[in-house]
Order: sequence, then C-alpha cells, then structure tokens
Amino acid sequence: MRWLQQFDKALEEGDSSAAANLFAEDSYWRDLVTFTWTIKTMEGRDQVAAMLESVLGGVKPSSWQLIESATEEGGIISAWIEFETATARGLSLLRLRNGLCWTFLTAIKELKGHEEWIGRRRPRGAPVGISAGPNWSARRDQELAEIGIETDPYVLIVGGGQGGLALAARLKQLDVPTLIVDKFARSGDQWRSRYESLCLHDPVWYDHLPYMPFPENWPVYTPKDKIAEWLEIYEKVMELDCWHSTTCTHASYDQQAGRWTVEVSRNGEERKVFCKHLVLATGASGFPNLPAIEGMDRFQGQLWHSSQHPGGDAWRGQKVVVIGANNSAHDICSDLAVNGADVTMVQRSSTLVARSSTLMEFALKPLYSEDALDAGITTERADLIVASLPYRLFAELQKPLYAKIREHDAEFYERLRAAGFMLDFGEDGSGLMLKYLRRGGGYYIDVGASDMIADGRIKLKSNVSVREMTENAVILSDGTELPADLVVCATGYSSMGDWAAQLISKEVADKIGPCWGLGSDTTNDPGPWEGELRNMWKPTAQEGLWFHGGNLHYSRHYSLYLALQLKARMEKIPTPVYSA
Repeated sequence: MRWLQQFDKALEEGDSSAAANLFAEDSYWRDLVTFTWTIKTMEGRDQVAAMLESVLGGVKPSSWQLIESATEEGGIISAWIEFETATARGLSLLRLRNGLCWTFLTAIKELKGHEEWIGRRRPRGAPVGISAGPNWSARRDQELAEIGIETDPYVLIVGGGQGGLALAARLKQLDVPTLIVDKFARSGDQWRSRYESLCLHDPVWYDHLPYMPFPENWPVYTPKDKIAEWLEIYEKVMELDCWHSTTCTHASYDQQAGRWTVEVSRNGEERKVFCKHLVLATGASGFPNLPAIEGMDRFQGQLWHSSQHPGGDAWRGQKVVVIGANNSAHDICSDLAVNGADVTMVQRSSTLVARSSTLMEFALKPLYSEDALDAGITTERADLIVASLPYRLFAELQKPLYAKIREHDAEFYERLRAAGFMLDFGEDGSGLMLKYLRRGGGYYIDVGASDMIADGRIKLKSNVSVREMTENAVILSDGTELPADLVVCATGYSSMGDWAAQLISKEVADKIGPCWGLGSDTTNDPGPWEGELRNMWKPTAQEGLWFHGGNLHYSRHYSLYLALQLKARMEKIPTPVYSA
C-alpha cells in the first residue's frame, strides 16, 4: 500500500509534517497508548502534526505492515496493520478516503519483553522432573495469605465486579501483584442481591470477559444469578487475589514515597494496605441518587432506591409507585406487575427506548453475533472496529441507524406514545450509545416492559414531577394523588468521581474533574469537548489514581490498555503522557 510506505518513510525520517500531510484536514487519529501513553484522539491534520512533533523521537515507530489485504467499500479503503514502537507492539485500523487518511486507530497490543503468559507462552504447570516443593493449592494459599499483609500489591483495585475482575485478570497475566478489595462476601453478590427478573440487556457475544469467553451454550441474555456464578468462577479460575467483605474507608497519597496508604475494614478488622497505584473500579456511576421530597419523612410505607430493590414477590396486591423511566425503572415495574402489584411509573422527562431484538438485528449483529463470527469477526476484532470510530463522528454515524430503527418499530413506538409515554432518540437523534457515553443513562433497552406500559399492565404518569409525599401517597406536580405502600426511586446515580471525594478528599476529586462523558455540551455532559471519556482508563491529574468502569464490553476491552500502562510503570519503562 503506497500510503503506508509513505507514512513509514516519513516516520523513519522523523518528518512530522510529511507524515501529517498524509492525513485529510478532517481526519482523526485515535491512539490507545502506543504513541501518547494515554487514550487520546487527535482531530485534524494540525493536531496530528503537533502530536508527532512532540512524541516521535521517543516512540520510534517501525515495521508497519499489512496483516491482510486492504478492502474497499463506498470509496473508503480499510486496512489492518501491525507495527512496533521502541517499547511495544500494536495493531492499527486505517481508513483512507480520496487517498488520504480519514480515520486511524493505533492500539497497543503488548509490551516488548513483558508479554502476557498466554498462548505459546502459557506456563508449563507440571514441574520438570521430581519436585518436593508445595503443590499448586499450597502455593495459592500462601499467595492469598501474604498479599496485602506480608507483601504489598503494586496495584490495589477497589471493586470486585466485572471491571475489577477483568483488570485483575489482565494484570495477573503480566505478573503485576494485584489485590482486589470488595465489600461483598462473594464475587457476583451484587448481582445476586438484585431483583429476581434482572438479566443482561446486551447479548452474550458483546459481554465476554478476557481470556474466558462464555461457553457456546450460554444464553443470549444472561440471567443475573448466572452472571453472578460466572464472576465467582472467573475469580477462582483466573487465580485472582481478592479480599471479600472488605470496605475501603480512606486513602491518601504520599508524594515523596510515591505510594498510597489505603485504610480498610476487613471482616471487622482495621488494617492498612500500601500500593503504588489505586484503581477505582466501582462502575460507571457513583452513589445512588435519592431525591429529597417534601414529606418523605412522614411517609409510612416502604421507600428505597432502585439499587436496594430485592424483587416484587412480596408486593402482590400492594400499590407501588416507581419514580423514574430508565432501565432500572422499567425492569422493576415489570417485575412488580408480573408479581401482581398495582404499579405506576412516574416519568418525569422523555426516555430513549430501543427494543433489544431490534438493536441486536441492526446495531450489534454485524459485529457481535454468530453471523459475525462466521464472517471472521472475532470479539477482539469487533472491539477494535468499534474503538476505531472517533467519538466526534459517532453521533453522525448513529443517526441513520436510529432513523432505521424508528421506521422498523414505528407501530411499537406509536403504541407507547398512545399510552402517554414520552419518547426521544437523543437530543440530536444519535440514539442510545451516545446517551450512554454522554450521560450514562436516559434510556431503556426493551425486554418486555414497554408492551406492559402500552397495554396498561404498568400504569403511567408522564410529564410530571413529584411534589410531595403524605403518610400513604405520592402527590404529583399536576395534583394527582397516587396511593402507595412502596415507593421505589429509580433516580440514577451521582458521578463516579464522588467515590474519589469520599475515599480520598474533595480536593483530589476537584483536581481530577468529571469522570465519564465526552464534553458534548448536551444534558448532563457539559463541555468543553474532550473527545474521549473523561478520566477513564488513563492517567488522571492525581498521580497513581485510575478509573476503570463501564459495561462488560468496556470492562473487557479497555482493561488491556489500563493494565499495560500499569505494567510499564512497574517495569520503569518511560511513559511520557502526551497532552496537547
């Protein structure tokens, strides 16, 4: 490929301008750690030139080569490329338009000399010759007994959900001493504690964990107790070091020593753990938002946040009000209605609704499905294809998809509107994924509750707010009185940055700034434009503090880049972070 030859030659000669001139004015270079030692998108030729001018001497990129023949569709040439830097090996997905680069992904794959112990490098397991040493079980018991007590972990991960487990598994394969602390007694308990009907709304092909894909008989949509069991199995099989029933109470960073002191309460015993890096893997949100409603202190029924809802089987024949209209609200309403409760959803603002089956057919099937696998698109390749789309372009690329979805499910949406449900498809019509990236909510992936709203099994009051509560009712802004034995507040969560404020200090949280969101200047995602998810999987303004979160897809894919950044620091590989 002529473009690649010219690009390689310009980089080899250290000619940043010549390399940048191979990019269109409206081009995008998204780098996952290889050039910038962070996650960053350069937008336009000038930003590409500035980045290369700053980093090229240290990165020393080389060995650019196609790994398969380039393809052409609609005037866009796409090519998969391997390359190396001074310290790493990477993969790239290049898209050319009119002979110039339009989009360019460079993603780190491994660190030279510090490759994962997988595939051809997998450990032998059985000893060579006769050995009188401890067996595998004894060695594991010793490792678990020592870490955090006799030996310090290099990385401490707060949170043992899918994010914490995926990252710990990556670090394990890189020989990075890692300890997870989690408040639950067993991995998966957070899923076990939720209402009985809960299941994943994303399909199995989208949800694999690193190294251990789900077996081929796994259901398309995983029930919550099944995913809980899988997480517990994953912890054991991947040999992860985890302190359960452990709560972090405070963390402080010693700048001079370059380490964290983390105070924890483990099974009622107070102790301190020291680590070089602290990762908050507590999800993509902070603490439950429980609104302050006038009169709620005198309400004589039960009231709780959706995160505390145990299930609807105890509320048969009772009157329940659910405040909110997003995923959790719909799931809880359908759970209550199926169990015979008289349930009313209070929808305060519009919600994006997309049927799970339609999303599968139009959005996910090309990349995450049996058809995709048959076409040679593995989960890893699908992840890179998704990652190769710059966020600046993402909204425009999603709008035609959601126009198609709206047309396909027009009758479904009309039934919802007829029931009084307020619908939207994003402020700019860009759909569900952009809502997720911008604000982490505002949508429902329909797995059945929408039909129950349309036919009245779930009652609905929309375009209202809650004015006050009495001893036995909820009073809405239009004066409607809803008798209630139970009120469930499906009112979302605060920012995940609140975890840093509580665990470390407000000063540190303020220094870091917002977590999640793109800076799109839409609802709950104020500017300025960042072009990446803020503070996620990359260095923050607080040395040694990292954030890891998101759904199973994001936890799986981005755990690799975070793990390699941490490994590089442990091995004292220079990691100059590029900042425009």
